[in-house]
Amino acid sequence: MKLFYRRYGDGPPLIILHGLYGSSDNWVTIAKTIGKHFTVYLPDQRNHGQSPHSDVHDYESMSDDLYEFSMENIPGKFFLAGHSMGGKTAALFALRWPELLNGLIIADISPFETKASNSEEYNQHLSILKIVEEIDISKASSRAEIKKLLADRISSGKISALMLKNLRRNYDGGFSWKINNASLFKNVSKILDSVISQERSFEPVTGFPVIFLKGENSRYLPSGDITKILNLFPAAEFRVIKNAGHWLHVDNPEEVIEAFLSLLSI
Repeated sequence: MKLFYRRYGDGPPLIILHGLYGSSDNWVTIAKTIGKHFTVYLPDQRNHGQSPHSDVHDYESMSDDLYEFSMENIPGKFFLAGHSMGGKTAALFALRWPELLNGLIIADISPFETKASNSEEYNQHLSILKIVEEIDISKASSRAEIKKLLADRISSGKISALMLKNLRRNYDGGFSWKINNASLFKNVSKILDSVISQERSFEPVTGFPVIFLKGENSRYLPSGDITKILNLFPAAEFRVIKNAGHWLHVDNPEEVIEAFLSLLSI
């Protein structure tokens, strides 16, 4: 799948993957800041942003997309980072093609299962996608009107703001969603699942720096997964981003930027 992307800066290549409901827009500020040190590529993953839609949405397919993207756009090795869903895509890519990487950052996610059936996270995502499906934005006259519709149904201001970034103006002046809501709803279980299937095993990955970032106030990277992560990435370093939740690049961009720049000195 040919992904839409943005490019900033000059230097060693670095790809950053956004999370669920996100897009390349989410990382533009950080990309511009670190563009003095990296050539930063920000793809929209499938079913998000301006990239194509598909009924298939799983980590095998998204890592295939990333491989195709890297082969078309980047000669040689590169640095790779991903947040949340993008972090899982990045982790699987690193396990499948470690020879292509110079370094890896996984931001506030474990590569292992982040759901149990009917867990709070699972139900939260189902609820958000259901709300998006139910809200009729086709007749809305302004973004402010849609913002109020979302605020009335979604309690988290950050999630509402993230969903607003998915709005698109149509040629007739109306609005539609950029995300492929139907596919994401159908594939929530796969999005929250482990990137490691029971039928597949990987050799431990070494040879380049691996940094896992955890938002201090987030639970998406549980301490119970650290041993399993170290079995895959034996030299992985774990850093806590202070005063940050799951969207750590929004809550504390300075420490996230510091982590990116440290890849060049490890």
